[in-house]
Amino acid sequence: MIAVLFAAFLGLMLIGVPVAIALGGASLIYVLGAQNMPPLVVVHRMVGGVDSFPLLAIPFFILAGSLMNTGGITHRIYDFALALVGWMKGGLGHVNVVGSVIFAGMSGTAVADAGGLGNIEIKAMRDHGYDVGFAVGLTGASATIGPIIPPSLPMVIYGVMANASIGQLFAAGFVPGLLMAATLMGMVAYYAHTRGFGRDMEFAWSTISWAFAELAAVLITGYVAYALWFDDDFKHLPLWLRGAAPVALFVGCAAVPRFRAYLPLMTPVLLIGGMSTGAFTPTEAAIAAAAYAIFLGMAVYRTLTWRKLIQISMETVETTAIILLIVAGASIFGYIITTTRITDNIADAVLSVTSTPWVVLLLVNIFLLIVGCFMETIAAITILVPVLLPLMTKIGVDPVHFGLIMVLNLMIGLLTPPVGMVLYILARIANISFERATRACAPFLVPLLITLAIITYVPAVSLWLPTIFYR
Repeated sequence: MIAVLFAAFLGLMLIGVPVAIALGGASLIYVLGAQNMPPLVVVHRMVGGVDSFPLLAIPFFILAGSLMNTGGITHRIYDFALALVGWMKGGLGHVNVVGSVIFAGMSGTAVADAGGLGNIEIKAMRDHGYDVGFAVGLTGASATIGPIIPPSLPMVIYGVMANASIGQLFAAGFVPGLLMAATLMGMVAYYAHTRGFGRDMEFAWSTISWAFAELAAVLITGYVAYALWFDDDFKHLPLWLRGAAPVALFVGCAAVPRFRAYLPLMTPVLLIGGMSTGAFTPTEAAIAAAAYAIFLGMAVYRTLTWRKLIQISMETVETTAIILLIVAGASIFGYIITTTRITDNIADAVLSVTSTPWVVLLLVNIFLLIVGCFMETIAAITILVPVLLPLMTKIGVDPVHFGLIMVLNLMIGLLTPPVGMVLYILARIANISFERATRACAPFLVPLLITLAIITYVPAVSLWLPTIFYR
């Protein structure tokens, strides 16, 4: 019956059945053939799979990313990144990476980054004479930072499936995300040296000073709010002063004409500060991000109309329904392979070949990279976590550490055919063929794979911040 389960799943996938239906259908076939399992268990486990509080974050992260792309926020982020690093050789390449790092703290998905910020970046790089292949490849690679730096939609799904702390997973993504940015900027510097890329804007102390002043204003606002509300040294102050001071600082900085990106840059501060102080959970952070995006789009910049809001909301409902259907189908599938002890058998089979942790990690990485070529991220996480996590536990890998390894592997899969979703988006944006987009992204897999190797074999890169804040 186990052979029937996997054969039915693969057969349904090969004939083009959507992955959610393939998971649920294969599970139903297994249950109908099993002697000790009533058919009602399929419905029960599917409903139980989506009856989870952390999954509420999914629609709000999707909504927040769409609102930021539609509300003109991405343009302000791009202009800020341009002022910050555009003067360097290969300037727009560095802007591409820095912009993705900032946007990663808002959207939580690679697709939102590639579809929103990528549209601006590729056009700008083309206009400044960059090769379209370089622009597309770098944009695709930098978009994968989105789900690594919190907030992250794949991390939410992994946390639910692995019963791991989503807060710890979010904290674990900071350093790896910055490491990805550093390796990609190193790649840009290499291309700038070998291909003779120049600067895309003149170096001006006034421009740099205003960019750093804006960044400093964001950090100071966040620190003042944190200190006044959570530092014991300030709790003797009147409540009205503790509330009015950060609000006055926030309003004052937002009113500075040169601080065009101040309000969007406050989004990561709002989310990270709220989660680290316990003001709201990671799930509630998604609601805060969506509410803040609506506030900026409708009340501040007035670029978001009610018609656009309704349209974005309906698209969010559709995308959420698809994701939750996959989670529901994977829940019964995962339940079957867990209760039949397939996961234990797989772990024992691998460990009978080798029990050396670094070799096992290498084999798992290769396997996940191959899976990422053929399977969508959410589906891969929901299916493979019950299979691979017991193996990782047996060799002493922390579930939070493994979460980073799995998500980064699957993000790299977004840049590989035949299912690489980011490739399809970039090919459409740049008006080039899918094959050319694939070739363009191939060189930029090198820095991503280097980062993957460091994250895999140096656990402290991922576990340093979770240890400080949660352990």
